[in-house]
Amino acid sequence: MKEKSSNSRERQARITARTLLAIDAIHFNSQTPFTLTSGIRSPVYIDCRKLISHPKARRILMNFCADIILKDIGCHQVDSLVGGETAGIPFAAFLAERLNLPMHYVRKKPKGFGRDAQIEGESIVGKKVILIEDLTTDGGSKIKFCNALRDAGAEVEHAIVIFYYNIFPNIPEKLEKLGLQLHYLASWWDVLKFCKDESSKWNSETLDQIEAFLASPIEWSKQRI
Repeated sequence: MKEKSSNSRERQARITARTLLAIDAIHFNSQTPFTLTSGIRSPVYIDCRKLISHPKARRILMNFCADIILKDIGCHQVDSLVGGETAGIPFAAFLAERLNLPMHYVRKKPKGFGRDAQIEGESIVGKKVILIEDLTTDGGSKIKFCNALRDAGAEVEHAIVIFYYNIFPNIPEKLEKLGLQLHYLASWWDVLKFCKDESSKWNSETLDQIEAFLASPIEWSKQRI
């Protein structure tokens, strides 16, 4: 059973990597690196928002996310899906429609006027919810959104993202200590493996740069400041 589950996970990651590459959601530039929200300079960047304009690609990855809810979490354990502002909102909406589930969304901070709401939708008090976002790097936004949801009276134990950078140590373990399990479809290591095995998207020199960054992101970044 574990071997089957592992094979299924590898297949899902491979298809996710291929899909994101096909719609040009993945970018590389070592000469003028991208700056991540953490401030780290990176030769790779992913734009999961591109999926909203590609219905076929979107359907593939939303099916994978739905499978996580149905098979790994259990739909009976979910009262609502919550999209994190802003990129998580459309993906929560796609999944909520697909699974016939209610939806909310959570702001990064209270609106500041009107009802000063941070969470939009019906009352979330006592609801079991899943946080939906496009990606995670160091898990910081997941923690903030999770705390906001819990402060509002919701129960949140799971977060689903399309992509996990997987360049910082022990992020899933850090989130688990806070009672939050991270689920994701693919990481940069999956993209690297796919490109080495099946894609001619980038040459070997480019792939070497990507691998060097993934192995030591802080050191790679410091050399480019």
